[in-house]
Amino acid sequence: MSSFDDRESAFENKFAHDAQMQFKAEARRNKLLGLWAADLLGKTGDEAAAYAVEVITADFEEAGDEDVFRKVKADIGHVTDDATIRAKMAALMLDAKSQIMNEV
Repeated sequence: MSSFDDRESAFENKFAHDAQMQFKAEARRNKLLGLWAADLLGKTGDEAAAYAVEVITADFEEAGDEDVFRKVKADIGHVTDDATIRAKMAALMLDAKSQIMNEV
């Protein structure tokens, strides 16, 4: 295999790894967001876990974060505002990435 082929293969592997890590981080963020929102709704235990799964599932409606935002806003918009939800999503993404990096 040539040096070019080696670099190409390494780049493809890194791209695949980065995409997988991003997917895991988004799923973890969505779970954490769902648990946070469930707490605001007064849900605990299995009910909170089930709600977190609903938030995770909402992410499969379209590309990007807007589907998750809309789901959470529809459910807790009467308790908090858009800016708070978006700020929490950003903070939880950092937490999710940190958690995943510590697991590796």
